[in-house]
Amino acid sequence: MADVSELEIVDYADFAKLDIRAGTIVSAEPFPQARIPAYKLTLDFGARLGTRRSSARIVANYTPEMLVGRRILAVVNFAPKRIAGFASEVLVLGAPDARGNVVLAALEGNVPDGARLY
Repeated sequence: MADVSELEIVDYADFAKLDIRAGTIVSAEPFPQARIPAYKLTLDFGARLGTRRSSARIVANYTPEMLVGRRILAVVNFAPKRIAGFASEVLVLGAPDARGNVVLAALEGNVPDGARLY
């Protein structure tokens, strides 16, 4: 674990540049063209932001059926990234489990799609 003295300290203005929103996974499909096993996700971020797509390396802990309807957090203001010909528009957030596999960051309560994390 990193000692606090080893962490890069940023101010709130730096954090505020990230637009992290609540969303719902509406579809998940295998992405066999990806170099590292992944899924293609379609996410709903509400009326204002609409749907966005993401490539997510979460196959170790989730099946496509487990993902549909799951509430997640994602960075929505990164530039799209091309992955094996697919435009990944948002970065779905998670943390590694004990084996290093991603566990999705989840929401509690009734938060509407598109709500901003702050």
